[in-house]
Amino acid sequence: MTQNQWIQKVIKPILFAACLVPLALLIGNALHNHLGANPIEEITRRTGIWTLRFLFITLTVTPLRRLSGWGWLIRFRRMLGLFAFFYATLHFTSYVGLDQFFDMKEITKDVIKRPFITVGLTSFILLVPLAVTSTNKMIKRLGKRWQPLHRLVYAIALGGVIHYLWLVKADRQKPLIYAVLLAMLLGYRLWASYARGINPPLSGLRLHNSKT
Repeated sequence: MTQNQWIQKVIKPILFAACLVPLALLIGNALHNHLGANPIEEITRRTGIWTLRFLFITLTVTPLRRLSGWGWLIRFRRMLGLFAFFYATLHFTSYVGLDQFFDMKEITKDVIKRPFITVGLTSFILLVPLAVTSTNKMIKRLGKRWQPLHRLVYAIALGGVIHYLWLVKADRQKPLIYAVLLAMLLGYRLWASYARGINPPLSGLRLHNSKT
């Protein structure tokens, strides 16, 4: 079996299944009433955390590929990015449907009065066009406009961290850890881009599996 066959037939299906584990655990906990005293809040919290984690995992692909020389890692980037969108959609849906019962008046008030929701909603809206344009057909159609569009992912990741940081009222250790990790990931991209003489920097993460 060639490396390409091994990736397509073995590694990708395993990774795909692994990406669904958080959802499976959430569903299992819900079916067995193991979501605590406030299950809606727990569902919203978990889906939000996994959105951030998948964004960070996707951001990690480029530096890991460059530092390790494992070029085949790039083939998983689109799938990981789309899973970030998948969990972001679950997070958004749990807030709109389970928490607010699709009450647009209350949702609008929340967006206006609570800054962390404003930032979170903005980040989700920005993530939608990245997911929609992640296909090879859309990449070809957009041409040179595609890459600037997908650089929005850095603003999205930053918005996700701010959303989490502003949400937490007491112990901010976890969101601050995400902030430090994001600074490290973006710092690496800045350093790597300038080292190669690339302008503008931060051209690493995409929601597709480019071979470049």
